[in-house]
Amino acid sequence: MMDASLLPALSAFLQVARAGSFTRAATALDVSPSALSQTMRTLERKLDVRLLHRTTRSVSLTEEGRQLLEQVAPALQAVEHAVQAIDDTRGRPVGEIRINTSRMAARCLLEPHLPEFIRRHPGIRMELVLDDGIGDIVSDGCDAGIRLGESLTPGMVAVPITPMVRMAIVGAPAYFARYPPPQTPADLAGHACVRLRLTTSAGILPWSLSEPDDPAREFEIEPQGRYTVNDDDAMLRAALLGLGLVQHMELAVRPHIADGTLVEVLRPWSAPFAGFHLYVPTRVQMPAKMRALIDFLVEKRAAMAG
Repeated sequence: MMDASLLPALSAFLQVARAGSFTRAATALDVSPSALSQTMRTLERKLDVRLLHRTTRSVSLTEEGRQLLEQVAPALQAVEHAVQAIDDTRGRPVGEIRINTSRMAARCLLEPHLPEFIRRHPGIRMELVLDDGIGDIVSDGCDAGIRLGESLTPGMVAVPITPMVRMAIVGAPAYFARYPPPQTPADLAGHACVRLRLTTSAGILPWSLSEPDDPAREFEIEPQGRYTVNDDDAMLRAALLGLGLVQHMELAVRPHIADGTLVEVLRPWSAPFAGFHLYVPTRVQMPAKMRALIDFLVEKRAAMAG
């Protein structure tokens, strides 16, 4: 294995070979000529070979020095080009962004806006890692994650990308043609509820509600019904088919409420809570591509709030 301590000396050797002068090379490296000369003597001693012919006016390569230059110059230049490429792109939004996100957040918050974002930033590539659990973005090799504020991984830097959100209990007009809409949560006991089985714990997701006159007083009920799914999109399709009531993120059912294909009930019992956040491990040396994505999603959050 190569001695890594040789790399700075080899880089200095390349600079001396290019300049043909300790003085010019030292100026380029921002060191004194005597310090650079000592570095070269140390390199020759470690390699046990003479690399340079020295005179009072110039420096030239020995045969061994020319052989070493031919071998190391391409590799060192490749490193220089790689570092320069990073420096050139540091201020521009380029590269790949991998985002760990829930399926619902992907459908409602990212996918509708991806064409516009990619059009604005042609140098960025996007990859979505769909995960309805609490993703570990560091171990998953992701740049960022999107989760509800109450589900954020501790220690992460989070930026809200939606206003406050809430859950909505909805059913199709065909369902309400057969059953009267519930007026209180207690009435749900007489209704067919489409249940969602969690893929992470295999339990049935309870419905979260709050007191209309005191939203801080939250409570849960276990929905009862004959149809259970483990995918929130399948749950939404069941509601549209009139199979029963569902509790879903209002963001996801808002278009159906607007066009009348779903009707919301028990709205006073659905209090708002912290919305979705984009989170990253740190703000330190955040690449331009991430700043571009954060600015874009915050822009969309403002549009949602308006």
